[in-house]
This record gives sequence, C-alpha cells and structure tokens, in this order.
Amino acid sequence: MIKSAPAVPFAPRTVMVTTLISVVYLLLSVWLVGFKTDQLVLIAIFNGLYYASGTTRKFITGFSIFIVYWIIFDYMKAFPNYTFRNVHIGQLYQAEKQLFGITTTTGVVTPNEYFRLHHSMAGDLFSGLFYLCWVPVPLLFASYLFFRNRPLFLRFALAFFVVNMIGFVVYYIYPAAPPWYIQEHQFNFIASTPGNTAGLKRFDELVGTPVFQSLYAKGSNVFAAMPSLHSSYPVIVLFYGIKGRYRYAAVIFSVIMAGIWCSAVYTSHHYVLDVLAGICCALTGIFLVERGVSQPGRFSRFFDSYLSKIN
Repeated sequence: MIKSAPAVPFAPRTVMVTTLISVVYLLLSVWLVGFKTDQLVLIAIFNGLYYASGTTRKFITGFSIFIVYWIIFDYMKAFPNYTFRNVHIGQLYQAEKQLFGITTTTGVVTPNEYFRLHHSMAGDLFSGLFYLCWVPVPLLFASYLFFRNRPLFLRFALAFFVVNMIGFVVYYIYPAAPPWYIQEHQFNFIASTPGNTAGLKRFDELVGTPVFQSLYAKGSNVFAAMPSLHSSYPVIVLFYGIKGRYRYAAVIFSVIMAGIWCSAVYTSHHYVLDVLAGICCALTGIFLVERGVSQPGRFSRFFDSYLSKIN
C-alpha cells in the first residue's frame, strides 16, 4: 500500500496559480458553452482536494488528466464538427449494410435495424446496465490503480487521454451520424440535432427512471458516432487489467467489454463499423503511450516528471 502524504503549507504563488486556473476555466467555459453549475462543482472538487491533504492533492493532480479530457469534450459544443466538414449519413449506413447486413424476408437490413425489430426485455435491461459501465468502470479502475500501482495508473490515464484525442480528431475529419439518426430523420442533414436515447429509451422505461434521457441531453455532438469511444474505453481497461496481472478483474472487464460492444449496436447508437473503429483507436492509443514511456525521449521524461508529482 502507498503511504499517505502529509499536508504541507502552500506558497502564495501556488494559491495564485490554482486560483487563476479556476477563474480562467470558469470565464472560458461561460464564453464558449455558457454557465453551468457543473463548472462550479468541478472547481470546488479540484480546489477542495488540492488543499485538503497531501494524498488528496496527489490524487487530484493525477486525475487532472481526466479533467482535461472532460473539459475538451465539453468545449466541443462550441465547435460542432459538422461546421467543418460534411456529415456522413448514407455512406456509412450503406457500408454497414453491405459488410454486416442481415438478410430477412423483407430484404437486407443493418444489425441495428434488425435489433430494433427483434429486441427483448432481457436485452433492453442488460444493454442499459452494460452501457452504464462506460465511464464508471474506467474511473473506478483508475482510482484503484492510483492507490495500488501509480506507474500503471499514469500509463492508464495517459492512454485514456490519447485515445480520446485520437477519437476527437476523427470526429472532425469524418463527422458521422449514428444509426438512430437515420431511423428518426432518414438521410436528411439537420444541424444541431439534439441527443437521443434511441434503444436505451427502453431501459429507462423498464426501470421507470430517465437515466439515459438525462445523460444524452448533455451530449456534445450527435454527429460523432465514428469511432465509438464507448467501445474504446473497455479495451483500455482490459489491457491495463491484464498488464497489472489482475486476472479476476480482467475476466470481468472482458465481459463488460463484450457487453458494451453488443449494446452499442443493439441500441442503435453505433454501427459495427463504429465499434471496430473504436477498438482500433484504443489499440493505437495504447501502443503510442506504451512505446513513448518505454523509449527515451520527451514523452518518457514527461511521464517520469508527472509520476514524481503524484508519488
């Protein structure tokens, strides 16, 4: 176990810097995406943990990688990808049908269309439960690694960040509509289309609570289906679970990974192609981080420097 770090006095310069960062973040957020109480909560959590004790300061410093990711994701609302390039709607749909189409009595349909007509209560329930693992499982695993294996934690956090940055770049290079978009709007492009729970609506109805309705109401951009980062995250978790030799956890992570992949298609949130692209993003990001850490260079020096701040 890693020993708790003692609290230390803070120099005026440290207080000034953290305060300045908080103020700049708030002002920039209000300017780009408008004021939200979430912004104040984030500032309170960051400053509260930073000043509470030595251990919490190291914890929030390590998790700042995840915070930066979340801020970038939120700011995407200010720069919709469909304003930079045309959205791919029919092209991706036709490719999915050609590669993974299912033959029925009425013709060839995509897997999404098939499951939309042939869903079940069990499928609706498990797809919702698996999809709820999307962010909590990576964050819980990261928290565990922070207290048990900080070098592995930092590798995991950096891989998570790099994979997301790769995904965000692809979003702007190849804006793509999700399957549910065609089900709702056919092949017509409608800018600023709000988020949609699609097949996950059936889960909300089963549990009697608008779980996914509230989550998708906060989505940054619906034209960001390719790649599926929902499918990327469990790959990262599984890789570092195996790397850390957490055998039993790796089995659980494998089940969750397969469940999220299937649920993404079952609920019409992603095509199989999106899922495959998400897997490729995850493997690419992991490769880049592992290669960067293991070889002498700027990245490995950054890794060692950051690690010294959280150890």
